[in-house]
Amino acid sequence: QVQLVESGGGLVQPGGSLRLSCRASGSIFSIRAMGWHRQAPGKQRELVATITAGGTTNYVDSVKGRFTISRDNAKNTVYLQMNSLKPEDTAVYYCNAAVKTRWNTPPSDYWGQGTQVTVSS
Repeated sequence: QVQLVESGGGLVQPGGSLRLSCRASGSIFSIRAMGWHRQAPGKQRELVATITAGGTTNYVDSVKGRFTISRDNAKNTVYLQMNSLKPEDTAVYYCNAAVKTRWNTPPSDYWGQGTQVTVSS
């Protein structure tokens, strides 16, 4: 079994910054892509950013230039540095990872429990 645990959410004023972390643990052979999604009240969950094992990143247009995704493969951890935060960034943020638990099985998607980010004055 694989667990993903997020941390770093909270309340921040507009224009402020937060750094989210998500560490994967358990029966991990390797981790392929990792990513961050978010879900605001009354809205569908949306993809925010992804990063491959090799470090290639992708972002939704609304966060480009403000958010940075990174990962530490040695620690099985993915980060999301969020700068210039706006009220519309308020949401529950979820990390996910495509994890191989054995060398001969395809990767499966795992999700964290979510961490609340609130941007408000």
